[in-house]
Amino acid sequence: MKIAPGILESPAYRGAAAIIRRLRDEGFEAYVVGGAPRDLLLGVRPTDYDIATDARPEQVRALFEKTIPVGEQFGVILVLLDETPYEVATFRADGEYLDGRRPTRVHFCAPRADALRRDFTVNALMFDPVNRRVLDFAGGRRDLRLGRIRTVGDPEKRFAEDHLRLIRAVRFAARLDFYIERKTFAAIRRLAPAIRKVAAERLGAEWVKILTGPRAGQALRLLSDSGLLIHLMPEAEAMRGCAQPPNFHPEGDVFTHTCLMLDKADRPSPALALALLLHDIAKPPTQRFTPERIRFDGHCELGAEMAGRICRRLKLPRAVIERVHYLTVNHLRIKDAPNMRPARLKRFLREEGFPELLELFRLDTVASHGDLETYEWCRRTFEQLPHEEIAPPPLLSGYDLIAMGYRPGPVFKTILTAVETAQLEGEICAADEARALVRRRFPLPSDSR
Repeated sequence: MKIAPGILESPAYRGAAAIIRRLRDEGFEAYVVGGAPRDLLLGVRPTDYDIATDARPEQVRALFEKTIPVGEQFGVILVLLDETPYEVATFRADGEYLDGRRPTRVHFCAPRADALRRDFTVNALMFDPVNRRVLDFAGGRRDLRLGRIRTVGDPEKRFAEDHLRLIRAVRFAARLDFYIERKTFAAIRRLAPAIRKVAAERLGAEWVKILTGPRAGQALRLLSDSGLLIHLMPEAEAMRGCAQPPNFHPEGDVFTHTCLMLDKADRPSPALALALLLHDIAKPPTQRFTPERIRFDGHCELGAEMAGRICRRLKLPRAVIERVHYLTVNHLRIKDAPNMRPARLKRFLREEGFPELLELFRLDTVASHGDLETYEWCRRTFEQLPHEEIAPPPLLSGYDLIAMGYRPGPVFKTILTAVETAQLEGEICAADEARALVRRRFPLPSDSR
């Protein structure tokens, strides 16, 4: 397993190599650590480069012009090189963990001990960019070749140190398309309830990474199979076994449908990714069997409420929560678009979240019955209608109504909406026509003329 030379030509890599050379010139050891060595060996361009060294934090600060002490008590300094941040940490070994997240103390150490404190073997590799060699103290290269996720050392100890590692194991397995080694997986199943102890903000961030990454559906299946999902999001576990009408959903139950959608998504935004997971979250509580078919009456509205509660529970940003609510409550609206009157359709097309709603509908369709006729009609209409036809400049304003003798009040909204509707329907296209329409539909009282 060799590193492709082209990957080593990126500006980020050259910056990391420059920092390491500077440290080496001053007599220190230094290596690229974390996910970058793993990605380099897999032929993937790393998104960032972390560096570990035997230089102490104060020595790192003295060597580089722009630094930020982001975690000096743990030996971590941020070095800014050409405005690109690089995390430079002193080799360390951790003391006892008492809270399932942080060590009570750390002490500086040699590279081997630093590697052996890390979570998974594939993340414990170190790369020397000067001599282009890999240091492997935990068997990570072999696990990369075998395509497996395995903890460094005793899995129960590693997971007890930081409970978030339980879900991180699943994320790495899905992202890399690896399997989780037997003892590691058994430990996850035994310790799954401990995931409840992790702070909501950390879980929310991990969910977003999983859902926006590759093979998110595979990750969801693995979360369920490992026993984590029932503790992370019992509402999603409830989708398993929730039957759907086979003529619309030949793929199977709600859980299978959701996993298929997530697998077919291509780099979705956080809001769209969460909507893929949560758009049918209310099908289990609304499921109803009738002689004709299985029904889920009101699942869009209840689903939006449930999705909002889940997103708030995960401490996600308000803008994301609002967009997830919009996508969930409206995810069936697009099927009615071809039958909408022009004004209603144009207002629908200009809604801020419509492009993501359209993609949600596409994925919903390809993961079920597969008939994309309605999706294609909406896509063509959205792309072909010019913006000025969907959202034309208003023909009248409130000031125009005052000049016509109308008194300001709630009726103004009704009048201006009626004018815009006629404009969107193609009934009027000029201000004079709009005034005539207003006088005709909303005549002034005779005493105010």
